[in-house]
Amino acid sequence: MNVVGIGASAGGLEALDQFLRQVPQRSGFAWVIVQHLDPTHKGLLPELLQRATSMKVIQVKDKTRVRPDCVYVIPPNKNMLIDRGVLHLTNPTAPRGLRLPIDWFFRSLARDLRSHGIGVILSGMGSDGTLGLRAIKEQAGYVLVQEPSTAKFDAMPRSAIEAGVVDIVAPVEELPSRILARHPGSSLITEANGAADELPAGALEQVVGLLRARTGNDFLLYKRNTLQRRIERRMGIHRISKLPSYVRYLKENSQELDLLFKEMLIGVTSFFRDPVAWEQMRTEAIPALLASRPRGHTFRAWVPGCSTGEEAYSLAMVFREAAEALEGMEPGPGGGSPPHFSLQIFATDLDRDAIDQARQGFYPASIAANVSAERLGRFFTPERHGYRVRREIRSSVILAAQNLILDPPFTRLDFLCCRNLLIYLTGAVQKKLIPMFHYSLNPGGLLFLGSAESTGNHPLLFAPLPGKSRLFRRTDASLRLDSIALPATFSNVNSPTAPAPGPIPKSTPTLQTMADQFVLQHYAPPAVLTNEQGDICYISGRTGKYLEPAAGKANWNVFAMAREGLRYDLGDAFQRVLRKSERVTLQDLTVGTNGGTQHLDVTVQQLTEPGPLRGLMLIVFLDMKGPPAAKSPVGVPRPLARSPRVATLELQLRQLRTESGATLDSMQTAQEELRSANEELQSTNEELQSTNEELMTSKEEMQSLNEELQTVNAELQTKADEHALAGNDMKNLLDSTDIATLFLDRDLCVRRFTPQATKIIKLIPADVGRPITDLVSDLNDTTLADDVREVLQTLVPMEKPVAARNGRWFTVRIMPYRTMDERIDGVVITFANITEAKTLEAKLRGQRADAEADGAGPRSKRVKAGTRKQ
Repeated sequence: MNVVGIGASAGGLEALDQFLRQVPQRSGFAWVIVQHLDPTHKGLLPELLQRATSMKVIQVKDKTRVRPDCVYVIPPNKNMLIDRGVLHLTNPTAPRGLRLPIDWFFRSLARDLRSHGIGVILSGMGSDGTLGLRAIKEQAGYVLVQEPSTAKFDAMPRSAIEAGVVDIVAPVEELPSRILARHPGSSLITEANGAADELPAGALEQVVGLLRARTGNDFLLYKRNTLQRRIERRMGIHRISKLPSYVRYLKENSQELDLLFKEMLIGVTSFFRDPVAWEQMRTEAIPALLASRPRGHTFRAWVPGCSTGEEAYSLAMVFREAAEALEGMEPGPGGGSPPHFSLQIFATDLDRDAIDQARQGFYPASIAANVSAERLGRFFTPERHGYRVRREIRSSVILAAQNLILDPPFTRLDFLCCRNLLIYLTGAVQKKLIPMFHYSLNPGGLLFLGSAESTGNHPLLFAPLPGKSRLFRRTDASLRLDSIALPATFSNVNSPTAPAPGPIPKSTPTLQTMADQFVLQHYAPPAVLTNEQGDICYISGRTGKYLEPAAGKANWNVFAMAREGLRYDLGDAFQRVLRKSERVTLQDLTVGTNGGTQHLDVTVQQLTEPGPLRGLMLIVFLDMKGPPAAKSPVGVPRPLARSPRVATLELQLRQLRTESGATLDSMQTAQEELRSANEELQSTNEELQSTNEELMTSKEEMQSLNEELQTVNAELQTKADEHALAGNDMKNLLDSTDIATLFLDRDLCVRRFTPQATKIIKLIPADVGRPITDLVSDLNDTTLADDVREVLQTLVPMEKPVAARNGRWFTVRIMPYRTMDERIDGVVITFANITEAKTLEAKLRGQRADAEADGAGPRSKRVKAGTRKQ
């Protein structure tokens, strides 16, 4: 069975009404609606939605089995999931707020129906449903979203669109037809009770090979589950269940290869995606970067995977704004480049059609939701049905088709924006791309990644900027050239079809090479190359007399490996070099080596030459001969006793050693205190983070309450409109009958009356709430109150004619007033005017009496005449 999950929040009632009106009665689908509802408010949604559809609308109870052609609505204060076609209800863990019922249901829908699951997001605030749609998408399900511009609240649709998990974005009225077009008239697709079979590796490689032969692009470096989902989606469209059959279909239809290639490309983007990060770039990151560059510098940026160009143009706009703010310039129309800086952005993508669209620089009017009115007026030219990027911005962006994995990178960059592209590539490729990005950027350059991406196993190459945005600054850490893999070598990563590397031919050493090696080996001093943390990157010569592996876990830090007598002096010199960037030489150090001592000089310096060695620390060890021993004159025996001077020096030496030990102890104590303070600061930081999380939780709770209030308000407004309509109908009904009607409560107080009743009983609007016995009436009957009490006691309606002044007559009918829940809450009295009937009745009675009187006279005469004849 096809089950469609529909998620909505604030403003969703109107969207759901429009959606269901377009669903045919016999669609073969089950429609499950999950909306944010107030947990303390009685749900009115089923009653309200029943007016929009002829299908049966049901509020779900626990363990409700899903049936086709029915609408199921989540009840308030419940979470709902589906398992094997049965809806289960659970109690939320939180009393209110922090609830994501749409995500909860969509995840269960993905698990239960897998590729047959269908998810729809309509109007709402927040981001509930995005993660659930991602789960449906991962199972190759079908995802549709209401066009944000048509939604009353567009946060939920936009969140789903920005996540890149949407198949169809359309107005709410078009979504049902899109769903039915995907599964035309069918209510039976294989039940998803078992796990989907994984695509066979051999056939998968055939598909990738066909794509490579057709397009020249190798997709084996994409994550396997990404490949599988994209291929399964195309198979589902053509109703092909087996991959070998789809391979044959690809071989016979080259057009399908082009469509599959399009399916493989990730083209989800928008202007100023993640606005907080862009604002940080405008106000902090780019101004700091420009301030570090000389005037006249050309700001070079690269945006790989730019798709249709929104992110590249966003960068150009932000650069103009940041540069003008830095220079204190007044922004001009079109955002002309400030005179002290120029901008050059390289925007590349694998999709040539997307690049062609980006070159046009034309975008639909819906970008107004992401681009402020100020930026629209300054950087865009309005045209029919959309906006076009101004020439000043367009000229700063160079667009080209490029394969990030196979083509050479751009270099000497100040900024690199690669967002939501790495997540689709294998881990091995990501590990090679990050060093390549480091190589491409200038010192201090910025790297901008997606929200789900990081620098991975290269924490020393990039330092994150403060805040939650994925902005990283290139560090001065250097890499060896052989550790930087250029794209030409990427194709060998995890590629089963790549040939095995052959043996590297050995070159014949020359005389100069052998001489250089001999000199370095026998005469050059030993040296080590480290980074700024002291981690050894390279060792030249034999350093065993000065360094030895430390006990315990392997540690290649030079300070941990330094022998006795070298460690503290080396650490002090190392820090001095880092602070002052000058060369430091330690002379006549004594190092203990395997039971003996070795005198040496140590030189520490930081390399400043441009290239891979820049920023590394060079430590050179130069052996020195020990001080010569004093010789005794010939024939003079060596003194047996030490001189007082030697004793004094030894005493001073012992004192210095004691003071040195005390100093060392003090330093260790201070280090422990600093470590303790650091731990306390870390604890404080964790507390602040916890407080921040609590504040975020409170914010989400307030947002959830707001959504619930919006939903309740919409429901109550609908009910109020219904009540107003019913009231208007009742008023017109009573007015059209021209019957005087009086409503009394159980205490015989006036509750309501019609205008005709004022002609019988002296009523004014202020009399509402007064007892009927206090009012003056034209009725000659004084038992009206007693009759009302009798009807309230017996519940038997009463009807009788009553005379009134001016010769009027009324039929007074008294009936109990029953509420919807069958309670007696007063009486209804109607006064039907029967004056004409009574007048006619009296006239007829008089005529009858006259007729009877006239008939009696002639008869007596006849009787008398007959008597006389006899």
